[in-house]
Amino acid sequence: MDAQLRRIKVCLNGGRSRAEHPAVPVTPAQLAAEAAAGVAAGAEAIHLHPRGGDGAESLLAGEVGAAVGAVRRACPGIPVGVSTGLWITGGDAGARRAAVAEWTGLGMGERPDFASVNLSEPDVADLLPVLEAAGVAAEAGVWSIADARIAAAAGPPAGWLRLLVEVTGATAAGALGMADEILRELDELDVAAPRLLHGENETCWPLIRRSGQLGLATRIGLEDTITGPGGEPVSGNAELIRQALTIWDAAAVDAR
Repeated sequence: MDAQLRRIKVCLNGGRSRAEHPAVPVTPAQLAAEAAAGVAAGAEAIHLHPRGGDGAESLLAGEVGAAVGAVRRACPGIPVGVSTGLWITGGDAGARRAAVAEWTGLGMGERPDFASVNLSEPDVADLLPVLEAAGVAAEAGVWSIADARIAAAAGPPAGWLRLLVEVTGATAAGALGMADEILRELDELDVAAPRLLHGENETCWPLIRRSGQLGLATRIGLEDTITGPGGEPVSGNAELIRQALTIWDAAAVDAR
């Protein structure tokens, strides 16, 4: 399993549409192609949001299996994870649990290795055993001090695969301070799990640099941003991975 993720995960699509960027992958074939390009550029793990036939995000087993299976065939040996964002089921926690429970019927080639669980959402305590029963490891989405305390107080029986420290809704300048506060809280609470630090849109690039300085894993992809560090257009996930690794590596060297 990818608890040993060292530098970077590619996040292929999130909830973005191809109207926002023409390279956003939606179908299983598109996801597989963008995943393979991201891995060739240096990504060590893959995060994706499966889509239904209408292009909307989905947790349904058939659509999750089709997306994960296509990506796994294109990227053998690379861990593949998905979202469990509550918005995907329109805020219906029961529907989310029911959909995830059906993942137990997926073959190993179609079942996600891990899934992200946003601790700011309700029903986390009930969702975690459903993931466990499906054989899917859980990453904790930690967006705040309050989320850090939830991560410390509860978790899956096997422990969190990883803590995703995510800073959103902040300016680029404010993101660094918010990230440091959350990381300090996790230290004080002695939450023992690998950490990944990232942001989105304007907070994305400063936090990749901070990740390199701290030696923490990070992530990048069209889910998080559709522009490069200078606001320039990018061709797709692979270019974002290459740019992020250049920044991460330079920051890590400077921090020595």
